[in-house]
Amino acid sequence: MTAPNSKHRLILGCMGFGGGWNTQPLAEADIAKAHAAVEAALAVGITRFDHADIYTLGKAEQCFGELFKRQPSLRASLQLQTKCAIRFADADGPKRYDLSAAHIQASVEASLRRLQTDHIDLLLLHRPDPLLDAAELARAWQRLKSAGKIGRLGVSNMHAAQMRAVSAAIDEPLAANQLEMSLLKRDWLDAGTCFNDEQAPLAASAWGDTLDHCRTARVELQAWGALARGVYSGAAAADAPPAVQATARLVSELAEGLGYSREALVLAWLLRHPARISAVIGSADPARIRACAEATEVALSGADWYRLYISARGRELP
Repeated sequence: MTAPNSKHRLILGCMGFGGGWNTQPLAEADIAKAHAAVEAALAVGITRFDHADIYTLGKAEQCFGELFKRQPSLRASLQLQTKCAIRFADADGPKRYDLSAAHIQASVEASLRRLQTDHIDLLLLHRPDPLLDAAELARAWQRLKSAGKIGRLGVSNMHAAQMRAVSAAIDEPLAANQLEMSLLKRDWLDAGTCFNDEQAPLAASAWGDTLDHCRTARVELQAWGALARGVYSGAAAADAPPAVQATARLVSELAEGLGYSREALVLAWLLRHPARISAVIGSADPARIRACAEATEVALSGADWYRLYISARGRELP
């Protein structure tokens, strides 16, 4: 069995903070909801918080800014990460990815204003921009780093070759790569486990050596969607695929037997992998945050880990 994992490997995702994805002003109720979630996270030892400039059109970051304004000491007790690159359709063009120096600089400055802080611990490039100019990226990074506005740089949704290109451009290692990884989204795992298997999912091949590259280069793997969209920790829909329903039952059975929440069991499966994946918990519900925090205490056996994996696949391994 594995030893308990550190709470440091849990990150609270803030995509749902700030109310709706609209232009309505930030409401006091939204700030109160964010405050309750942050307090719940800190109380169970979760100190990292994940943002993006686009989350609820900037209001998620605004929520934190209001919290820091009202409680200045709060900033020193946590780590902030945010993302930039995604631009929604506007007068200048359609939805697109923009990693130009001008956009990176403007995005970071805007995030700092909304967050009401002078630095961001980790900046993630949210999506790969096919028009990325390495020299531009390097200039933007050096300006932000030299000014003390960003601590480290990472990426999101990039494969190994793209990571190598970004790392070469800034001439230093990347801190993290945030990717969708869960018991439901398993192509990252199938890419290695089912290598040379003609029935391996096509999506798995796109991973190439991304997982191994992150491990050998010591790039932290952060899993978004880590709770598998709740399909295993809530009531599986009646029309859900048989494998989903069977796995939801197995999760409940194992969670009850071990004495933990279903959320904790789902996350523990992810944390059990030796790549030391960090899980982004996308919830603002204090009760669910507390339930998720139990994942670091679950000692999931290798046999049970495989039971879950095979059940979620819906067929035995090659």
